[in-house]
Formats: sequence, structure tokens, C-alpha cells
Amino acid sequence: MRKYISEAIGTFSMVFCGTGAMTINEVTGGDVSHVGIAITWGLIVMAMIYAFGEISGAHFNPAVTIAFAYAKKFEWKKVPKYIIAQCIGAIIASSILAFLFPESEFLGGTLPKIDDFRAFILELLLTYFLMVVIINVSTGSKETGTMAGMAIGGVVLLEAMFAGPITNASMNPTRSLAPALLSGHWEHQWLYFIAPVFGALLAVLTCKLVKPDNCCSDC
Repeated sequence: MRKYISEAIGTFSMVFCGTGAMTINEVTGGDVSHVGIAITWGLIVMAMIYAFGEISGAHFNPAVTIAFAYAKKFEWKKVPKYIIAQCIGAIIASSILAFLFPESEFLGGTLPKIDDFRAFILELLLTYFLMVVIINVSTGSKETGTMAGMAIGGVVLLEAMFAGPITNASMNPTRSLAPALLSGHWEHQWLYFIAPVFGALLAVLTCKLVKPDNCCSDC
């Protein structure tokens, strides 16, 4: 139970702070700035990994959970419970933001600035890069070492910095689901649910080919 609670709290914190920065930027006319939003995402991801990594592995992302299970670093039977916990945490976060900032139209939601196909490819690649780092610095069930949080948070910050203006750099189905549910903006959301999963699975396949003994020893 501690693992599921950790996933819920970690995902709540990540979505509240990350999409919260986007929401406040929206309602204040840009006071947070794009750079501020990217830094917020990177720092909250890093902080939550250090806070809960040793308990749950700090997935906070259904695509990561599914990829770890595919890599045989995580039990498939736990996948639905992890995803439910992640969704609960994210939805609570977006619900609070909707209460705090009713004037916000999007609540930090993800909407692409390019056509769906190109946005799909970009989100797939963003999640691929993220998962390549994750799977090489963690065990799946636990995040260990002082560098895991910095490495993963750094990649999130990097990708939010350069891809945020185009797709909002979701890389996480739950992170996109919660704002869409509370704001009612379901346009293009299918790509944010599917592309991260494909990207994360592709990262595992790459790992099997390049570093099987290191990151996919049980595959």
C-alpha cells in the first residue's frame, strides 16, 4: 500500500506544481515564463524522485510503469494499481487547480501547435529520450543513488525547455489526462495517451540491444 500511496502523492505533487506553473502563467499573462515552467517541471520531478524513489520507484507515469514491466523490472500485476494511483493523484491536483484558478481555460493541459502526426512523433521521441535515461539509472522498483533524481529531472527540464512551446512536452498520459478531464479540452489527447507508451517501449527495445546486461538483465 505504501508504494501506491507514494505514487499518488508523487504524481499529485508533480502535476500540481508543473501544470500549476502553466496555469499561473496563463492567468497572469506570462509572469512565470516558459523557462520558469520548464524549471518547475524539472525540479518537482527531481524532488519527488528523492522523496519517494526508494519506496515506489517514483514512476509517476503510466508509460514508465508499462515500460518497466515490459523490461521485466516490474511485476505486471502491479501495473494497473500503479496507474490507478497515478491517475488519482493527477486528477486531485487538477481539481484543486480548477478550484484555485477558475479563470484558467486549460489548467496546464497539453495541446499541440503542429499537426497530430508530427506531434505524435515528437512526443514519442521525447518519451524515448526520457525512458532511456530512466531505465539506465534505476531498477524499476526502486530509484537508488544520488544521480537518479538529477539525471531524470534534468532530462524533463531539458525537454520541457525546447519542446514545450510545440507540444507542451507531456511524456506522460496521466499528466495530460487530468487537465483534459477538468478543463474539458479533449482535442488531440489521443496522441498524448499513446505516443509516450510507444516511446517508452522503444527505449526498452534499444536497451535490450545496446546494454542488456546493465539495464535489462532479466529480459
